[in-house]
Amino acid sequence: MVTFIIAIAALIIGYLIYGKFIAGFFGEDANRETPAYRLNDGVDFIPMPRWKVFMIEFLNIAGLGPIFGAILGAMYGPWAYVWIVVGCIFMGSVHDYFSGMLSVRNNGASLPELVGKYLGTGMQQFLRVFTIVLLIFVGVAFVTGPAGLLEKITGGGKLWWLYGIFAYYLIATLLPINKIIGKIYPVFGLALLVMAVGIAVAMIWQGATGEMDMMELVPANLKNWHHTPGQNILIPMMFIVISCGAISGFHSTQAPMMARCLKNEKQGRQVFYGAMIAEGIVAIIWATAAMNYFGDAESLNTKMVEIGHNPAEVVDMISRSWLGRVGAVFAIVGVIALPISTGDTAFRSARLTVADIFNFKQKTIGNRLIVSIPLFVLGFALSQLDFATVWKYLGLSNQVLSAVVLWMGAAYLIQNRKNHWLLSIPAAFMTFIVVSYLLIAPYKNGGLALNPELSYWTGVGVAMLVMGYFVWYYRKR
Repeated sequence: MVTFIIAIAALIIGYLIYGKFIAGFFGEDANRETPAYRLNDGVDFIPMPRWKVFMIEFLNIAGLGPIFGAILGAMYGPWAYVWIVVGCIFMGSVHDYFSGMLSVRNNGASLPELVGKYLGTGMQQFLRVFTIVLLIFVGVAFVTGPAGLLEKITGGGKLWWLYGIFAYYLIATLLPINKIIGKIYPVFGLALLVMAVGIAVAMIWQGATGEMDMMELVPANLKNWHHTPGQNILIPMMFIVISCGAISGFHSTQAPMMARCLKNEKQGRQVFYGAMIAEGIVAIIWATAAMNYFGDAESLNTKMVEIGHNPAEVVDMISRSWLGRVGAVFAIVGVIALPISTGDTAFRSARLTVADIFNFKQKTIGNRLIVSIPLFVLGFALSQLDFATVWKYLGLSNQVLSAVVLWMGAAYLIQNRKNHWLLSIPAAFMTFIVVSYLLIAPYKNGGLALNPELSYWTGVGVAMLVMGYFVWYYRKR
């Protein structure tokens, strides 16, 4: 289990060393008053304990992302280890930290307002629409799946479960953040961590007793193990499939929500950088479990074909097998409660984003209803679409947004006369990934199905042009 142990250790060391460096480089100031105190409104701006803010942030960004994404990413084989570890430490955690801390420094502003300040009004207008659409699609994706599972478990009609979940979404979106989210989410977050730790302990035990041989990160295994490698090319497909656990633009829509509850800037590293590292650890655990439970990555691909590429069934099988009755409970929590918890914060973030656009105060419940009702009407209409249609665009949208946020952080650094390469190099890499995916992916996945070599060179060219323009423009300013 050398690869698994090294990967976990690398993430922890990354938090202790690189996370501390990033926090110092940004310049956390313990004496600066945070928006939680300065703008306290008893609804969205509320000072909360650090542990609670961490758990809510962790659950907001995680949910089922680092489980489902890791399982689907494990189909590509041990290369998943490399992307999760490197991406999480040097890209995802930095991405989450800057989106959260820049919001803290700008009165808890939502993402489009931050982008407008650092990348200009043109990008701001684009991102206002893009972010709201992404958040609604996230909410819809994480209501359709649980509703279908509840229908399967109970035999009840899916439409009624949709009504019930949307009703909960509306209540959680309208109430002050410390009423439902602040009380329930830490419990769900703990359940997610306990489930991951339980799977890790069971896996270590089976490896130590020789009951399971582990796939290691050795030269012989460094290939694309996907059962359709011609369509699911390692680069860039794996980098899109594994977003949560490595880097995900969706996280930047959630960080401002917790930026409004942070008591002290010195808590930023633990809450934003730390929550992403925790998500990376969860992703490593589930990628390892999926890659080895059925024998190896090839056997995982065979099983995924049999079950219709449904990662929820893999979670259920592994949890019940390794954790018994307790595992069954956590599996239910995992595949039903956790996506619902991600969906309601997505709608809450959409409400805050719309309110910020129109500078529409959200202190009264009447104002919150004015913004929320149209969002939920649209969300319910979209929930009638096929789940696969909704889901396939989320991965790409995630990484498009992550590239924009990294460029935003790089712009902040260059405007403040700091070394921007820490963010502009990851931003250029994600730009390459997004462009090459759009060119190389099959039509059914939103791509143009072009020649891989042409797609790679085009992606490199676009990333270099964006980098060159970025450096020239901001140095000129």
